[in-house]
Amino acid sequence: MNQPIIVAAFEGWNDAGEAATEAVRRLREAWGAVAFVDIDPEEFYDFTAVRPMVQLDDDGSRRILWPENEFLFAEPAGSPAVIVLRGIEPQLRWRTFCEQILDVAAAVNARLIVTLGALLADVAHTRPTSVFGTAHDPKVAAALHLEASRYEGPTGVVGVLHELCFSRGVNSASLWAAVPSYVPAAPSPKAALALIERVCSILGTTVPDSDLPLAVAEYERQISDLVDEDEETAAYVAHLEETYDRDEIAGDTADELVSEVEKFLREQR
Repeated sequence: MNQPIIVAAFEGWNDAGEAATEAVRRLREAWGAVAFVDIDPEEFYDFTAVRPMVQLDDDGSRRILWPENEFLFAEPAGSPAVIVLRGIEPQLRWRTFCEQILDVAAAVNARLIVTLGALLADVAHTRPTSVFGTAHDPKVAAALHLEASRYEGPTGVVGVLHELCFSRGVNSASLWAAVPSYVPAAPSPKAALALIERVCSILGTTVPDSDLPLAVAEYERQISDLVDEDEETAAYVAHLEETYDRDEIAGDTADELVSEVEKFLREQR
């Protein structure tokens, strides 16, 4: 491996609309990524909260599926080599968990770790999905045209990972997609596609062909139908559309999303 880039996403509170983990799942399938190592879940999970699943194989044999944090290697066209990690935020020993990720990064001489996240925000489903990027290191932020992180407040395993990256001198960046707060339970293919597009832009590779654009169109149609059934929600969405359009003209969209990211993180306990 020649200085690969690690792209990671974790199920949990930083995965609104399952957008981040869906983006990583789509990328690893499109790139034909091959698994080479994983993290043993025994130390990191409360199995009464994240329960293992029993599955029957084709021959009827039973096996237990444990919470999985699996590293897969891929070589997208026109891109540096990539290691994809689709994991689950643990309940226990976050520092040790993140140190294991960094041990893998050191073993493969990774040049950069990029985490994907998604948050509930005051955005309209009818407008383009905003993706905001931050980095602890101002040099990384400048190189990738991101914002230097100014956040203070509660954090998740992604925040711990980036702090350890900074302390160890490992380049890292975090990408966040905004998901409409009025549809918190609906999976968001729109946010997943926006994250994929941003990751591919950073990697210098093309966005893989998929059925996501069709899924996005269906997602927008279904949400619009639900919104139209409630006058209060329809008025709220119209207000969000007007705000987006005004901020887009004024060039304030990025600043608004920064505020949404920080508000979202502070409100999580």
